[in-house]
Amino acid sequence: MDDWRNGGFGLYLHWPFCQSKCPYCDFNSHVAASIDQGRWQRAYLAEIDRIGAETQGRVLNSVFFGGGTPSLMEPELVAAILERVRATWPAANDCEITLEANPGSVEAGRFAGYRDAGVNRISMGIQALNDADLHRLGRLHSVAEARAAFDVARGLFDRISFDLIYARQDQGLDDWRHELREALAMAADHLSLYQLTIEDGTAFGDRFARGRLRGLPAEELSADMYAVTQEICEAAGLPAYEVSNHARPGSESRHNLIYWRAGDYAGIGPGAHGRLTLGGVKLATEAPKAPGDWLQRVERGGHGEVPRVALDARDRAFEYLMMALRLREGLDLTRYQAMGGQLNSSKINELVEIGMIARDDSRLWATAQGRMVLNAVITELAGD
Repeated sequence: MDDWRNGGFGLYLHWPFCQSKCPYCDFNSHVAASIDQGRWQRAYLAEIDRIGAETQGRVLNSVFFGGGTPSLMEPELVAAILERVRATWPAANDCEITLEANPGSVEAGRFAGYRDAGVNRISMGIQALNDADLHRLGRLHSVAEARAAFDVARGLFDRISFDLIYARQDQGLDDWRHELREALAMAADHLSLYQLTIEDGTAFGDRFARGRLRGLPAEELSADMYAVTQEICEAAGLPAYEVSNHARPGSESRHNLIYWRAGDYAGIGPGAHGRLTLGGVKLATEAPKAPGDWLQRVERGGHGEVPRVALDARDRAFEYLMMALRLREGLDLTRYQAMGGQLNSSKINELVEIGMIARDDSRLWATAQGRMVLNAVITELAGD
């Protein structure tokens, strides 16, 4: 079972803390009055040692510090983690080391320390280039602070990405066109552009359920915003290589490509998920979400995971189908069949005929039209 090599091997480290909880966020993030970073360092290093012993000799293609807000980590903590990572796995020559950051002045002041620790890519959660909307989204930074932090990052890192959310309350199509062109003028090499989704269990979800989240765009307007996003980014030289991610050729997120190409990745930290092929078996790993629970599990000399789940051939093939169709490059048909996956030729022909997918002898991919309704396309292809 060496199929994971087609996607590569990465390491995801989850930092679960934020300064405040954004009302749209359903990620595993928590607000804490104080954090003993030395204690967390010992736990992360112990988990790196444990998983490193299981994956000896693998070449590491990427490291990703996600959260939460990893830019709340002290640079010394990041340096200690990366030092242990380098001692545990040989790294690819182009190993990508990304840290997610909020674009406030405090976080920007740590950027040089992260670079010195070995981080070579920053992913900034800007989310909007409009102060009123930043306030609505619960963000603590202003547009001016975001631009200043971006300028600091651009002077320190060769590779910078940032996120924006669109289809926001009371946002018009021309508003989004203008904001997106502003973002492209900032000269990032990668943009992650997400439609606002209302998730159960979030503050926005609660407001929406009570009828108090007004001004959300109609479905047709959201679809128009998505189409405009593709058109403007493509014209600017940042085509969509994945449904919500745009990059200059060669600047795609190598870490996220491991997910979408169904590679292996170790997940460390509260709530972190992973996929590890060990002894010929693909295992799904998961950690408990509560920071205190995870920390105590590791400190008791055990490990920070709930029991692993072995994925059967059907599960592996479906995961690959679901993830690969998010990519413009699509699905490698030979690899999919080697996993035990099967596609219904009549359904393929139907979807090709209505313009939702395309294929050649070796690959199958969703068209631009198909990516707009990707879940429905995947459901059709995966159905018996």
